[in-house]
Amino acid sequence: MPYGPWKKKNKATKEHLVANEEVSGGHAGAGSLGKSAVNGAGLPPPPANLRPKLVFHTQLAHGSPTGRIEGFSNVKELYAKIADAFNISPPEILFCTLNTHKIDMEKLLGGQIGLEDFIFAHIKGVKKEVEVHKSEDALGLTITDNGAGYAFIKRIREGSVADEVKVISVGDHIECINGRNIVGTRHYEVARMLKDLPRNKSFTLKLVEPMKAFDMLEPRSKGGKPGNDNKIGTGRSTLRLRSKGPATVEDEPTEFDEKAIKNVDDLLESYMGIRDTELAATMVEVGRDKKNPDEFAMALDETLGDFAFPDEFVFDVWGAIGDAKQGRL
Repeated sequence: MPYGPWKKKNKATKEHLVANEEVSGGHAGAGSLGKSAVNGAGLPPPPANLRPKLVFHTQLAHGSPTGRIEGFSNVKELYAKIADAFNISPPEILFCTLNTHKIDMEKLLGGQIGLEDFIFAHIKGVKKEVEVHKSEDALGLTITDNGAGYAFIKRIREGSVADEVKVISVGDHIECINGRNIVGTRHYEVARMLKDLPRNKSFTLKLVEPMKAFDMLEPRSKGGKPGNDNKIGTGRSTLRLRSKGPATVEDEPTEFDEKAIKNVDDLLESYMGIRDTELAATMVEVGRDKKNPDEFAMALDETLGDFAFPDEFVFDVWGAIGDAKQGRL
């Protein structure tokens, strides 16, 4: 997980635009941001009677009856609605996938839900503890988070240190590192903790894997290919969830949005060891109407200053957005 020379300016907020990889994240697309989301000020959640009157169908991924949920504006509210439908506690939910009950990181719920998408909630299953010998600087893990305080593994690079530890799987929630509980820690902070662990020494991970149905017991997945992450469902409109402000119904992402977001997400993985399509979507939206990299850097610092992105990374993101505008991606 190569990093740029980035340092955090101040403590990042616990709640941020979702993803999810690695966040991640995790687990969607872009859409257009309202003014409040772009300037970072945010809005309080709207009254229930003003929220989109949309009904979604949901199941627990390991098997359950079908539930109906509505009236949510962000991921935490979504988890609360799902938990209420199935009489479970919201912290039991690790992440959600769209239109499949399998642990498919290409279908991870991010910041957008297609209006015809079916939501599958993956809840906590078996806990496990593993000792890992860090024989290389990079472990080969890509981390995302669920937007509600849980970081989990979105991808395992083939042939990496983590790949050799067969008990570690895609979808596992990282609960503790060397006995330190990291619940509530953002994905990029978890990735940095793992990178900063000393080489040629062993460390301990406490993991929680998603509960599986019998038909899901299959060989360990390495995670989806970056090119197909978080494709939106079948509908032409989507519900965009926000950590600040009301959810909005928007048109499906344009070709520019999808290409630019995918490439910015790739840069997030390269520099920070995370994938987070909603974070990438926010960066693309910030840069959409900027004229030069300096203007983009200032707007990015205003919107996402807590991340303290290195200059090299910001310049590469500006280049990826410019390439998408010119159709070079």
